[in-house]
Amino acid sequence: MNSFADIVEEIKSIVSEEFAPKKVFDKDVAEVLGISQMNFATMKKRNKIPFNELLDFCAKRSISINWLLYGQSPESLIEATNKYYMVKYFSDVNASAGGGADTEFEEIEELEIPEQFVFMLGGERELKNIEAINVSGDSMEPTFSYNDIVFINRSKTDLNRGGIFTIRTEAGLFIKRVQKRMDGLLDVISDNGVYPTQTLSPNELEVVGRVVSRFGDVD
Repeated sequence: MNSFADIVEEIKSIVSEEFAPKKVFDKDVAEVLGISQMNFATMKKRNKIPFNELLDFCAKRSISINWLLYGQSPESLIEATNKYYMVKYFSDVNASAGGGADTEFEEIEELEIPEQFVFMLGGERELKNIEAINVSGDSMEPTFSYNDIVFINRSKTDLNRGGIFTIRTEAGLFIKRVQKRMDGLLDVISDNGVYPTQTLSPNELEVVGRVVSRFGDVD
């Protein structure tokens, strides 16, 4: 996958005609993506790719996001159309890695993923169970950060082996590390150590599905 710095240079090239004869700077790319200059600088320094903003940028200009992410030419994408897969993407659903988030309305889009990413989701047979949603908050950093897109396998709801799950409680929708205790209760853990572990009974939460990947591996 290209670094965020590489993607920024590609975007500069794409929008250069819009800014001509003026040179395109990072602040211009930040404005085009709808990101504050401060957040943009932090993302670039940390190589934190803003997937949601890139998806919007590509959609408005009819560009395949895989071209930006993987450096593939439009010609190669056309030739390899059958090597790309689609999964359901709930673009207006935010699972909180912090204070709880959900939405009453669910707008379903399709998110294009390359063939080499499918194995991270469990293989082609599992794609029917995969859904993508957004991350909000910082309690799961460094595993997940605000604006990450995560992939959930709705068929995997067994908590016995532990792992990272999307769960729903009376407080909202969350992404948390869940471990089952010997007494049958569940420890709901934030990877960011500043957040305390919560202990809930199984009937206090609904397991939506296991988080199997983002645009990268999940430990």
